[in-house]
Amino acid sequence: MNAIVMAVLGLGSFTLGYIFYSKFLSRRVFALDPNFETPAHTMEDGVDFVPTNKWVLWGHHFTSVAGAAPIVGPAIAVVWGWLPAFLWVTVGTVFFAGIHDAGALWASVRNRGDSIGALTESVVGRRARSLFMIVIFLLLLMVNAVFAIVIGQLFNAFPSSVIPSWFVIVVALGIGWLLYRRGMPLLWPSIIALILLYASIFVGDQVPVSLPDQFMGIQGEAQWVVLLFIYAFIASLLPVWLLLQPRDYINGLQLFIGLTIFFSAVVLANPTIVAPAINSSLPADVPPLIPLLFVTIACGAISGFHGLVSSGTTSKQLDREPDVRFVGFLGAAGEGALALAAIIACTAGFASIADWEGFYSSFAAGGVPAFVQGGGAIIAGGLRLPVHFGETLLAVMAVLFAATTMDTGVRLQRYIVQEWGRIYNLPVLTGRFLSTAIAVTACLALAFGAGEGGGTGGLEIWPLFGTTNQLLAALTLLVLSVYLMKKHRPTIYTLVPFAFLVTMTILALLVQLATFWQNGQYFLVFMDAVILFATIWVGLESLAALQRARRDQGDPPAPGQKAEPVGKQRPGA
Repeated sequence: MNAIVMAVLGLGSFTLGYIFYSKFLSRRVFALDPNFETPAHTMEDGVDFVPTNKWVLWGHHFTSVAGAAPIVGPAIAVVWGWLPAFLWVTVGTVFFAGIHDAGALWASVRNRGDSIGALTESVVGRRARSLFMIVIFLLLLMVNAVFAIVIGQLFNAFPSSVIPSWFVIVVALGIGWLLYRRGMPLLWPSIIALILLYASIFVGDQVPVSLPDQFMGIQGEAQWVVLLFIYAFIASLLPVWLLLQPRDYINGLQLFIGLTIFFSAVVLANPTIVAPAINSSLPADVPPLIPLLFVTIACGAISGFHGLVSSGTTSKQLDREPDVRFVGFLGAAGEGALALAAIIACTAGFASIADWEGFYSSFAAGGVPAFVQGGGAIIAGGLRLPVHFGETLLAVMAVLFAATTMDTGVRLQRYIVQEWGRIYNLPVLTGRFLSTAIAVTACLALAFGAGEGGGTGGLEIWPLFGTTNQLLAALTLLVLSVYLMKKHRPTIYTLVPFAFLVTMTILALLVQLATFWQNGQYFLVFMDAVILFATIWVGLESLAALQRARRDQGDPPAPGQKAEPVGKQRPGA
């Protein structure tokens, strides 16, 4: 099969989904109101609650959710063949991720910018909220630990990516100052930022940077992990307008241009997909396609982490409620495009089926290296650039988005610790410095404590990341269904994805539980059991709340009648 056909079908599906399905959801399900005052205005504090241009906010949201996972998941899942991965990414993005991401954003905006965990209390109950927040904290713990390790590995494997990856922080600080302190229009800072960013890629390609093999007993990759969490601690305490927003916006533009370069190279190189549609010669360690496909590809199809970003940082910056469609649904479509690029790079970036089978000799053989190497070959063939430069470009892209996700993830962990402080009347936990320190310390402990090879232990829990992520997405859809039911809105568009996702994910979690036990990985058995127990309990509480809402909602509105008055309403109404 020609890679151009896959690109056209995939991008066309995302485009049609945004034009038609997101418009339908915005009108029929969410009833987005341009007169509604968002928390960014009613609770503006200049730090977390900041009214933001929808393009800048889209950049923050897009790059926060589009970390390394939409590359890693598809790059591993193509071992089953390109067709299952392609179908799940396209269908999942349009009919699962779109309503999940936009719905979590909308519900949070309607409730004072509360996170989906805190929102669970008012929608379902206090007990469900407590259990839900445990699942959320564990997921963020995994996200931050694993992404730090992935970045450390990329810095070690591709030293040319170091300079541009750190230089973007300096550029972002300058852009934030120009936009918010000097009041400059968005156009010229954007152009200057992109020129500087791509110039730094050329510099990095010529001046690779490596850390010593050992420093104070810490290996090179682990040194990067420590430095990354020191940075994340500082970044998560800064006002969102100073670093988070401009960095995410620049990264969003960079990803958009990077994807344009990649898909242009696909058109010019016209590569053939050498991987089979369905792989009948699987390596011995590859688990069954069903249900594991639906947790191996989480980000890129649907991801519970997106709901945390939507209700954690994005909802606090939304200027107008109609921007929910642009920021939420289009952000999901953008990540789907990144997952599609990963599938093409990992199936059409090899010279022959023998080369592809040689690379995919085990289940864990794929991932970011397959994306970087395969994508670099396609860019070199289509744009006549050196293969090494193409690899540097894609490595920088992967690093920037993994790092952006870390920025947001640590900030979200701080929010959760602070929420616990307020919920359980522990004022000491509500402080920004202590709550951030707790979050960062927990992530470092996981990265260095789980498994062997200090600083790489976080990869031991990668199998649980996908299942936890999908369970969180399913629970978010269920909580959103209860909220919609209470507002006399249609719930079928959230309940159908919930039913499919929770079934596949619990099956996958049970398969993994048996595997962990057989392999003697008792730490993972414990985490798996805790997550499964909390998920089932939250699910039962939510289903009971859904039944109560159905009984209590009374007569539904007449056909064509709005479920609630439209006009200027207070947040949380």
